[in-house]
Amino acid sequence: MTNPGAIRGPELAKLKTYIINFISGELENQPPLAGDRRKAVEELLQQAYASTRLSLPITLRDQLFHDIFDELLGFGPLQPLLDDPDITEVMVNGPKKIYIERRGVLTKTNIALENDDQVLHLIEKIILPLGRRIDADSPMVDARLPDGSRVNAVIPPVTIDGPTITIRKFDKGKLSIQQLIDYGSLTKGMAEFIKGCVLARLNIVISGGTGSGKTTLLNVLSGFIPDNERIVTIEDAAELKLLQDHVVRMETKPANSEGRNSVTIRDMVRNALRMRPDRIIVGEVRGGEALDMLQAMNTGHDGSLTTLHANTPRDSLSRLETMCLMAGMELPIKVIRQQIASAIDLIIQQSRMRDGSRKVTSITEVSGMEGDTVVMTEIFRFEQTGVDTDG
Repeated sequence: MTNPGAIRGPELAKLKTYIINFISGELENQPPLAGDRRKAVEELLQQAYASTRLSLPITLRDQLFHDIFDELLGFGPLQPLLDDPDITEVMVNGPKKIYIERRGVLTKTNIALENDDQVLHLIEKIILPLGRRIDADSPMVDARLPDGSRVNAVIPPVTIDGPTITIRKFDKGKLSIQQLIDYGSLTKGMAEFIKGCVLARLNIVISGGTGSGKTTLLNVLSGFIPDNERIVTIEDAAELKLLQDHVVRMETKPANSEGRNSVTIRDMVRNALRMRPDRIIVGEVRGGEALDMLQAMNTGHDGSLTTLHANTPRDSLSRLETMCLMAGMELPIKVIRQQIASAIDLIIQQSRMRDGSRKVTSITEVSGMEGDTVVMTEIFRFEQTGVDTDG
């Protein structure tokens, strides 16, 4: 390749493709050791660029090298979004429809992929090192990036308009209760009350919608557990960052290519009872494991914590009833409600507001049963007194 003088966009794209293909071919012929891959890419990049005999302006050359590194060592055009600490979620609805959540606000980006094949290539790049597969027979996959970020990918025929990717980035820092107070998520009085409830070993459910901050609050509450207690955490994808020393972390295992050997939340809740836990923390209950969790709370494992999807404290009780029925035990509704009333002490409702902020909107005590109804007493309630320009 010779120096074309003032290189243009299409020519720069061809140059980038040429260098990437050159490096990829060399890496395939002589795969470097895992720890040497970046160094090998750097050396091959310099070699490939020198072979073109081009002399690009420094800023253009540096941008070209950066893009090539992102493509070969990261996730291509998505990598700058993943590197941005203010972005919490990346959503690829299609090659030309890439959205982000920044500080609670959804925005469409000006980043675009070439076509559906490039989206699929990114999906495969994410899941293949993890031993996962995605194809027409298994068109949905959940995975976790090395930095802890959660990835969900779906491809046709399930998605009508092409493959999609949703990445929930892993927050490397752990928020403190004081930071939540400073952010206006809850008041100091609420924080002191919740801390006292955790120390008193009350069984607590955090209820809220998608993206309302349930896991963040669960993480903060878990930090109040004394260091001398044995904690078992159970999650679909490990997100909790407990600082205590005596912690056993477990996460689900998907089925193999034959559809067997999966390990579910319910399997792990049952197994946790044999691990001599002082506290059991379930990242989120979604199905029949809710009944096992309630039974654990009712049989000496006080101080357990979990989250679930519901929009109000009363709705969370209905969700628990439904999930208990999913356990296949065919228990009467009244018996299930008695289990709930006996096991659950407190429901903390977490909500995402219209301006993107997250707040604790209710703290409710589960007081017992009156007839067939679970009695609840609201202790704290958030009341909105006005609307500013952000909603």
